[in-house]
Amino acid sequence: MKIQSISYPTPLSQIVDIENDNIDIFVELQDGMTYTLVVSTPKNQLWYMDKEGLDYIPPHPPDIIVRSLTEENIWKAVESFATGNAYWLKLYYLSGSREAAFDITRLDQMIEMIKIDNED
Repeated sequence: MKIQSISYPTPLSQIVDIENDNIDIFVELQDGMTYTLVVSTPKNQLWYMDKEGLDYIPPHPPDIIVRSLTEENIWKAVESFATGNAYWLKLYYLSGSREAAFDITRLDQMIEMIKIDNED
């Protein structure tokens, strides 16, 4: 799906270290829907683990990860997430904003269906 625009609540020019930070973005697609997502860098993920004294990232909605927070990198990454009717962009968005989209009862039912299919 085509991206109409990407906007930034915090201007990219205000980011001190574009290789170690994260930022919210608003992505408007051609269908008129606007998606709010987080874009982060690998160094920011490592910084977070160091700050919290962890060797892993705790469960949370996924970020789109880029090498550095530049408009070009963000655009290319979001563009790749928008292919195929924006499947991955929609999945990332829903995982972060709609608990009901991934209701645990429904997830368990889907897992049971897979188990049954695997037994055949």
